[in-house]
Amino acid sequence: MPRKNKPTIEFEQLAPAKIDIKSLSLTDRQKCLLKISLSEENKITFISGPAGSTKTFMAVYSALRKLKRDENLDLLYVRTIIESADKGLGALPGDIGEKTNPYMGPLDDKLRELIPSGSGVVSDLIKKKRVQAMPINFLRGANWINKIVIADEAQNFTFKELTTLMTRIGHGTQLFICGDYMQSDINGKSGFKEMFNLFDDESSKSKGIECFSFGLDDIKRSAILSFIIKKITKNLPK
Repeated sequence: MPRKNKPTIEFEQLAPAKIDIKSLSLTDRQKCLLKISLSEENKITFISGPAGSTKTFMAVYSALRKLKRDENLDLLYVRTIIESADKGLGALPGDIGEKTNPYMGPLDDKLRELIPSGSGVVSDLIKKKRVQAMPINFLRGANWINKIVIADEAQNFTFKELTTLMTRIGHGTQLFICGDYMQSDINGKSGFKEMFNLFDDESSKSKGIECFSFGLDDIKRSAILSFIIKKITKNLPK
């Protein structure tokens, strides 16, 4: 039986839970995205932006906030098995988990960045399977119930793969789709920008689908990265 919807509550009033999250000083744009993400009405959020603009960071932060208040929720991290348009490592040994582990490092990085070290929370979440990772290649036929799903590096998903991803959403599930137009590794086959633009309208917003963009001024990873991205952007072919 589907779980009844819970009454809407403000995230500042959430009861304490076992997941400790570091206190953050957020920018106005990050606060805007967090407000959207924690809304009970939000179902799907497309997040676009250049490298280092906190797309994945904010998606994981939002997910942890929701996992903290609802023990019935799990976090699923989805990424494509795409290495680079220029060079790959070839076939990797082992089962599905061992093959995909090298591609799931960004999630582990963000979890350890957001959760106090030494708490054992990250290991506990993984052990209890409240946090899992899966390549997009294995999504067909899935039905997601009570999950927060973060699709990372979505500029490497084709339109068809994004369609498969979005049509897995079931009751109590929220989906974040994070991508950077500049960094696609699939030779012009990316469907991210097309899908982003398709749902960037008021009718989609009324159904709980938001399209959010970070810009060059939102790059927080480092000052040198900000300089690099701005320099590259100015010299891209018109």
